[in-house]
Amino acid sequence: MTIHRFSNGDELVLENKALIARFAGERRVLSTAPHNGGYRENLKWVFNQDCKINGDKTHVMKAPSYDEHIRIVCKEMGLDPEYACGVITAADMENVSIKSATYSDTTVTAVVTAGIDENGGRVGDPAFWHETEESPQPTPGTINIMLFIDANLPEGTLARALVTCTEAKTAALQELMAPSLYSFGIATGSGTDSTIIVSNLKSKVYLTWAGKHSKLGELIGRTVMAAVKESLELQTGLNAERQFDLFARIGRYGISKKTILEQLQNSKDAGKASKKLERLSKQRDFVVFTSLYVHLLDQLDWGLIGPEDALVWAGKLLTGVGMADISPAPVADAISAREKMLSAFKSGILSLL
Repeated sequence: MTIHRFSNGDELVLENKALIARFAGERRVLSTAPHNGGYRENLKWVFNQDCKINGDKTHVMKAPSYDEHIRIVCKEMGLDPEYACGVITAADMENVSIKSATYSDTTVTAVVTAGIDENGGRVGDPAFWHETEESPQPTPGTINIMLFIDANLPEGTLARALVTCTEAKTAALQELMAPSLYSFGIATGSGTDSTIIVSNLKSKVYLTWAGKHSKLGELIGRTVMAAVKESLELQTGLNAERQFDLFARIGRYGISKKTILEQLQNSKDAGKASKKLERLSKQRDFVVFTSLYVHLLDQLDWGLIGPEDALVWAGKLLTGVGMADISPAPVADAISAREKMLSAFKSGILSLL
Protein backbone atom coordinates (compact mmCIF):
# COMPACT_ATOMS: atom_id res chain seq x y z
CA MET A 1 0.00 0.00 0.00
CA THR A 2 1.43 3.36 -1.02
CA ILE A 3 1.21 5.87 1.83
CA HIS A 4 3.33 8.73 0.45
CA ARG A 5 4.59 9.89 -2.94
CA PHE A 6 7.61 12.17 -3.17
CA SER A 7 7.95 14.91 -5.76
CA ASN A 8 11.05 13.20 -7.23
CA GLY A 9 9.12 10.01 -8.05
CA ASP A 10 10.10 7.99 -4.99
CA GLU A 11 7.29 6.29 -3.10
CA LEU A 12 6.81 5.05 0.44
CA VAL A 13 4.87 1.82 0.80
CA LEU A 14 3.63 -0.15 3.80
CA GLU A 15 4.21 -3.84 3.15
CA ASN A 16 5.24 -6.86 5.24
CA LYS A 17 5.08 -4.82 8.46
CA ALA A 18 7.64 -2.44 6.97
CA LEU A 19 7.81 1.09 5.61
CA ILE A 20 9.79 0.75 2.38
CA ALA A 21 11.01 3.70 0.33
CA ARG A 22 11.45 2.77 -3.33
CA PHE A 23 13.80 5.05 -5.22
CA ALA A 24 12.95 6.26 -8.72
CA GLY A 25 16.52 7.34 -9.41
CA GLU A 26 20.01 7.68 -7.97
CA ARG A 27 20.16 8.70 -4.32
CA ARG A 28 22.83 9.48 -1.77
CA VAL A 29 22.14 7.70 1.52
CA LEU A 30 23.79 8.08 4.90
CA SER A 31 22.51 5.77 7.61
CA THR A 32 23.20 4.03 10.90
CA ALA A 33 21.83 0.79 9.43
CA PRO A 34 23.76 -2.39 10.34
CA HIS A 35 23.73 -3.64 6.74
CA ASN A 36 24.81 -1.29 3.94
CA GLY A 37 25.09 1.46 6.55
CA GLY A 38 27.32 4.50 6.35
CA TYR A 39 27.50 6.32 3.00
CA ARG A 40 26.03 4.66 -0.11
CA GLU A 41 25.14 5.70 -3.65
CA ASN A 42 23.96 2.36 -5.07
CA LEU A 43 20.84 1.70 -3.00
CA LYS A 44 17.38 1.18 -4.46
CA TRP A 45 15.44 0.77 -1.21
CA VAL A 46 15.58 1.80 2.44
CA PHE A 47 13.17 0.53 5.04
CA ASN A 48 12.01 0.51 8.67
CA GLN A 49 10.48 -2.79 9.81
CA ASP A 50 8.34 -3.84 12.77
CA CYS A 51 10.22 -6.83 14.18
CA LYS A 52 7.58 -7.96 16.69
CA ILE A 53 6.28 -11.51 16.47
CA ASN A 54 2.48 -11.89 16.59
CA GLY A 55 2.12 -8.49 18.20
CA ASP A 56 4.49 -9.43 21.03
CA LYS A 57 7.17 -6.93 22.04
CA THR A 58 9.81 -9.64 21.80
CA HIS A 59 11.56 -10.54 18.58
CA VAL A 60 13.80 -13.33 17.42
CA MET A 61 16.97 -12.63 15.49
CA LYS A 62 17.04 -14.66 12.29
CA ALA A 63 20.84 -14.79 12.31
CA PRO A 64 23.72 -14.44 14.82
CA SER A 65 24.35 -10.82 13.81
CA TYR A 66 22.10 -7.79 13.21
CA ASP A 67 23.71 -7.39 9.77
CA GLU A 68 22.81 -10.92 8.71
CA HIS A 69 19.34 -10.56 10.22
CA ILE A 70 18.68 -7.57 7.97
CA ARG A 71 19.95 -9.49 4.92
CA ILE A 72 17.41 -12.23 5.63
CA VAL A 73 14.63 -9.69 6.19
CA CYS A 74 15.47 -8.07 2.83
CA LYS A 75 15.10 -11.40 1.03
CA GLU A 76 11.81 -12.13 2.81
CA MET A 77 10.47 -8.80 1.57
CA GLY A 78 11.64 -9.40 -2.00
CA LEU A 79 14.47 -6.84 -1.87
CA ASP A 80 17.98 -7.55 -3.14
CA PRO A 81 20.18 -7.22 -0.01
CA GLU A 82 23.00 -5.74 -2.07
CA TYR A 83 20.91 -2.67 -2.87
CA ALA A 84 18.90 -2.18 0.32
CA CYS A 85 19.46 -1.02 3.87
CA GLY A 86 17.02 -1.05 6.74
CA VAL A 87 16.45 -0.86 10.46
CA ILE A 88 14.05 -2.58 12.84
CA THR A 89 11.84 -1.52 15.73
CA ALA A 90 9.11 -2.74 18.06
CA ALA A 91 6.89 0.20 17.09
CA ASP A 92 3.81 -0.33 14.92
CA MET A 93 4.21 0.88 11.34
CA GLU A 94 0.61 2.14 11.38
CA ASN A 95 1.72 4.70 13.98
CA VAL A 96 4.14 6.36 11.58
CA SER A 97 4.23 10.14 11.39
CA ILE A 98 5.06 11.80 8.07
CA LYS A 99 5.86 15.52 8.12
CA SER A 100 6.99 17.62 5.15
CA ALA A 101 8.12 21.24 4.88
CA THR A 102 9.23 23.27 1.87
CA TYR A 103 11.24 26.44 1.42
CA SER A 104 11.75 27.79 -2.09
CA ASP A 105 12.97 24.82 -4.17
CA THR A 106 13.75 22.43 -1.30
CA THR A 107 11.44 19.95 0.41
CA VAL A 108 12.27 17.85 3.48
CA THR A 109 10.14 14.91 4.63
CA ALA A 110 10.57 13.11 7.95
CA VAL A 111 9.11 9.60 8.33
CA VAL A 112 9.24 8.54 11.98
CA THR A 113 8.14 5.67 14.20
CA ALA A 114 8.81 6.03 17.89
CA GLY A 115 8.49 4.52 21.32
CA ILE A 116 10.51 5.55 24.33
CA ASP A 117 8.54 4.43 27.41
CA GLU A 118 10.58 1.26 27.88
CA ASN A 119 13.98 2.27 26.56
CA GLY A 120 14.39 6.03 27.01
CA GLY A 121 17.83 7.10 28.14
CA ARG A 122 20.09 10.12 28.49
CA VAL A 123 23.40 10.09 26.70
CA GLY A 124 26.10 9.10 29.20
CA ASP A 125 23.74 7.04 31.38
CA PRO A 126 25.19 3.84 32.89
CA ALA A 127 25.04 1.04 30.31
CA PHE A 128 24.82 -2.73 30.80
CA TRP A 129 25.61 -4.18 27.38
CA HIS A 130 29.01 -4.70 25.76
CA GLU A 131 28.97 -6.62 22.52
CA THR A 132 32.19 -8.55 23.21
CA GLU A 133 30.69 -9.98 26.40
CA GLU A 134 27.68 -12.14 27.23
CA SER A 135 24.90 -9.81 28.38
CA PRO A 136 21.16 -9.27 27.87
CA GLN A 137 19.98 -7.63 24.65
CA PRO A 138 18.72 -4.02 24.90
CA THR A 139 15.03 -3.49 25.72
CA PRO A 140 12.75 -2.79 22.71
CA GLY A 141 11.75 0.82 22.22
CA THR A 142 13.18 2.84 19.39
CA ILE A 143 12.94 6.15 17.53
CA ASN A 144 13.62 5.37 13.89
CA ILE A 145 13.88 8.31 11.50
CA MET A 146 13.95 8.22 7.71
CA LEU A 147 14.67 11.71 6.42
CA PHE A 148 14.21 12.51 2.73
CA ILE A 149 15.78 15.68 1.33
CA ASP A 150 14.83 16.57 -2.23
CA ALA A 151 18.15 18.27 -2.95
CA ASN A 152 21.65 17.13 -3.87
CA LEU A 153 23.83 17.07 -0.75
CA PRO A 154 27.54 16.17 -0.72
CA GLU A 155 28.79 13.61 1.78
CA GLY A 156 29.84 16.09 4.46
CA THR A 157 26.52 17.90 4.29
CA LEU A 158 24.69 14.61 4.74
CA ALA A 159 26.74 14.06 7.89
CA ARG A 160 25.81 17.55 9.12
CA ALA A 161 22.16 16.81 8.34
CA LEU A 162 22.45 13.72 10.57
CA VAL A 163 23.66 15.93 13.43
CA THR A 164 20.81 18.42 12.93
CA CYS A 165 18.30 15.58 12.73
CA THR A 166 19.58 14.12 16.01
CA GLU A 167 19.44 17.52 17.71
CA ALA A 168 15.81 17.85 16.58
CA LYS A 169 14.89 14.45 18.03
CA THR A 170 16.49 15.36 21.36
CA ALA A 171 14.78 18.77 21.40
CA ALA A 172 11.40 17.06 20.92
CA LEU A 173 12.07 14.78 23.90
CA GLN A 174 13.22 17.73 25.98
CA GLU A 175 10.00 19.62 25.23
CA LEU A 176 8.01 16.56 26.35
CA MET A 177 10.28 16.11 29.40
CA ALA A 178 10.48 12.43 28.52
CA PRO A 179 12.32 10.67 31.36
CA SER A 180 15.43 8.56 31.21
CA LEU A 181 14.80 5.12 32.68
CA TYR A 182 18.43 4.79 33.74
CA SER A 183 19.16 8.05 35.55
CA PHE A 184 17.54 11.19 36.96
CA GLY A 185 17.91 12.91 33.59
CA ILE A 186 15.64 13.88 30.71
CA ALA A 187 15.94 11.38 27.85
CA THR A 188 17.92 12.34 24.77
CA GLY A 189 16.76 9.30 22.80
CA SER A 190 16.27 5.59 23.20
CA GLY A 191 19.18 3.18 23.43
CA THR A 192 18.50 1.73 19.97
CA ASP A 193 17.62 4.72 17.77
CA SER A 194 18.44 4.61 14.06
CA THR A 195 18.47 7.20 11.29
CA ILE A 196 18.49 7.00 7.49
CA ILE A 197 19.02 10.19 5.49
CA VAL A 198 18.35 10.27 1.74
CA SER A 199 19.25 13.03 -0.71
CA ASN A 200 18.46 13.28 -4.41
CA LEU A 201 21.71 12.82 -6.33
CA LYS A 202 20.10 14.09 -9.56
CA SER A 203 18.44 17.19 -8.11
CA LYS A 204 19.36 20.52 -9.69
CA VAL A 205 19.33 22.01 -6.19
CA TYR A 206 22.81 21.62 -4.70
CA LEU A 207 23.10 22.51 -1.00
CA THR A 208 26.20 22.45 1.18
CA TRP A 209 24.84 23.67 4.54
CA ALA A 210 22.53 21.71 6.84
CA GLY A 211 23.19 23.38 10.17
CA LYS A 212 20.79 25.51 12.20
CA HIS A 213 21.71 28.76 10.37
CA SER A 214 20.52 27.37 7.03
CA LYS A 215 16.94 27.02 5.78
CA LEU A 216 17.68 23.34 5.15
CA GLY A 217 18.62 22.95 8.80
CA GLU A 218 15.41 24.70 9.80
CA LEU A 219 13.34 22.36 7.61
CA ILE A 220 15.08 19.32 9.10
CA GLY A 221 14.46 20.60 12.64
CA ARG A 222 10.81 21.43 12.09
CA THR A 223 9.86 18.20 10.34
CA VAL A 224 11.78 15.87 12.67
CA MET A 225 10.55 17.53 15.86
CA ALA A 226 6.93 17.43 14.71
CA ALA A 227 7.15 13.84 13.47
CA VAL A 228 8.89 12.56 16.63
CA LYS A 229 6.25 14.15 18.84
CA GLU A 230 3.34 12.85 16.78
CA SER A 231 4.73 9.32 16.47
CA LEU A 232 5.32 9.11 20.24
CA GLU A 233 1.74 10.18 20.84
CA LEU A 234 0.39 7.68 18.32
CA GLN A 235 2.48 4.78 19.65
CA THR A 236 2.36 5.27 23.43
CA GLY A 237 0.20 8.32 24.14
CA LEU A 238 3.20 10.40 25.18
CA ASN A 239 2.09 14.02 24.81
CA ALA A 240 1.73 17.25 26.76
CA GLU A 241 -1.55 16.14 28.34
CA ARG A 242 -0.07 12.90 29.66
CA GLN A 243 2.95 14.77 30.97
CA PHE A 244 0.75 17.25 32.87
CA ASP A 245 0.93 15.07 35.94
CA LEU A 246 2.79 15.48 39.21
CA PHE A 247 4.39 12.05 38.94
CA ALA A 248 5.22 12.39 35.26
CA ARG A 249 7.33 15.38 36.27
CA ILE A 250 9.14 13.92 39.27
CA GLY A 251 9.00 10.19 38.51
CA ARG A 252 12.55 10.08 37.14
CA TYR A 253 13.72 11.01 40.65
CA GLY A 254 12.17 7.84 42.04
CA ILE A 255 8.91 9.28 43.41
CA SER A 256 5.79 7.62 42.02
CA LYS A 257 2.25 6.85 43.09
CA LYS A 258 3.46 3.39 43.99
CA THR A 259 6.26 4.60 46.27
CA ILE A 260 3.92 7.04 48.03
CA LEU A 261 1.12 4.50 48.51
CA GLU A 262 3.55 1.86 49.79
CA GLN A 263 4.08 4.04 52.85
CA LEU A 264 0.32 4.08 53.44
CA GLN A 265 -0.47 0.43 52.73
CA ASN A 266 -1.11 -0.41 56.39
CA SER A 267 -3.27 2.63 56.95
CA LYS A 268 -7.03 2.16 57.29
CA ASP A 269 -7.50 5.17 55.01
CA ALA A 270 -5.26 3.83 52.25
CA GLY A 271 -8.17 3.55 49.80
CA LYS A 272 -9.22 7.16 50.32
CA ALA A 273 -5.61 8.29 50.12
CA SER A 274 -5.20 6.57 46.76
CA LYS A 275 -8.18 8.43 45.28
CA LYS A 276 -7.01 11.71 46.77
CA LEU A 277 -3.53 11.16 45.38
CA GLU A 278 -5.02 10.56 41.93
CA ARG A 279 -6.80 13.91 42.07
CA LEU A 280 -3.74 15.65 43.50
CA SER A 281 -1.49 14.37 40.72
CA LYS A 282 -3.51 16.30 38.11
CA GLN A 283 -4.18 19.43 40.17
CA ARG A 284 -2.82 22.39 38.27
CA ASP A 285 -1.06 24.19 41.10
CA PHE A 286 0.66 21.01 42.27
CA VAL A 287 1.79 20.08 38.77
CA VAL A 288 3.29 23.54 38.27
CA PHE A 289 4.86 23.49 41.75
CA THR A 290 6.38 20.06 41.04
CA SER A 291 7.75 21.30 37.71
CA LEU A 292 9.57 24.11 39.48
CA TYR A 293 10.79 21.75 42.20
CA VAL A 294 12.14 19.27 39.64
CA HIS A 295 13.91 22.05 37.77
CA LEU A 296 15.70 22.93 41.01
CA LEU A 297 16.72 19.28 41.33
CA ASP A 298 17.95 19.23 37.73
CA GLN A 299 20.02 22.38 38.13
CA LEU A 300 21.44 21.03 41.38
CA ASP A 301 22.50 17.84 39.55
CA TRP A 302 23.94 19.84 36.63
CA GLY A 303 26.00 22.00 38.97
CA LEU A 304 24.19 25.22 38.02
CA ILE A 305 22.83 25.79 41.55
CA GLY A 306 24.68 25.04 44.78
CA PRO A 307 23.24 22.79 47.52
CA GLU A 308 22.52 25.67 49.92
CA ASP A 309 20.57 27.74 47.37
CA ALA A 310 18.69 24.69 46.13
CA LEU A 311 17.53 23.87 49.67
CA VAL A 312 16.53 27.45 50.44
CA TRP A 313 14.35 27.77 47.36
CA ALA A 314 12.98 24.25 47.69
CA GLY A 315 11.81 25.29 51.17
CA LYS A 316 10.11 28.38 49.75
CA LEU A 317 8.27 26.26 47.17
CA LEU A 318 7.17 23.74 49.79
CA THR A 319 5.77 26.35 52.13
CA GLY A 320 4.10 28.06 49.17
CA VAL A 321 1.83 25.04 48.66
CA GLY A 322 1.25 24.38 52.34
CA MET A 323 3.93 21.78 52.97
CA ALA A 324 6.54 21.80 55.72
CA ASP A 325 9.77 23.69 55.12
CA ILE A 326 13.08 21.84 54.80
CA SER A 327 15.27 21.67 57.88
CA PRO A 328 17.89 24.44 57.81
CA ALA A 329 20.67 22.03 58.83
CA PRO A 330 23.56 22.33 56.34
CA VAL A 331 24.46 19.58 53.88
CA ALA A 332 27.89 18.64 52.61
CA ASP A 333 27.23 18.14 48.90
CA ALA A 334 24.72 18.04 46.05
CA ILE A 335 23.84 14.37 46.61
CA SER A 336 22.90 15.02 50.23
CA ALA A 337 20.88 18.09 49.19
CA ARG A 338 19.04 16.06 46.57
CA GLU A 339 18.16 13.34 49.09
CA LYS A 340 16.95 15.97 51.53
CA MET A 341 14.79 17.66 48.88
CA LEU A 342 13.23 14.38 47.78
CA SER A 343 12.55 13.30 51.35
CA ALA A 344 10.86 16.64 52.07
CA PHE A 345 8.75 16.36 48.92
CA LYS A 346 7.55 12.84 49.84
CA SER A 347 6.77 13.91 53.39
CA GLY A 348 4.85 16.89 52.08
CA ILE A 349 2.71 14.75 49.76
CA LEU A 350 2.02 12.27 52.56
CA SER A 351 0.95 15.10 54.87
CA LEU A 352 -1.69 16.17 52.35
CA LEU A 353 -3.19 12.69 52.24
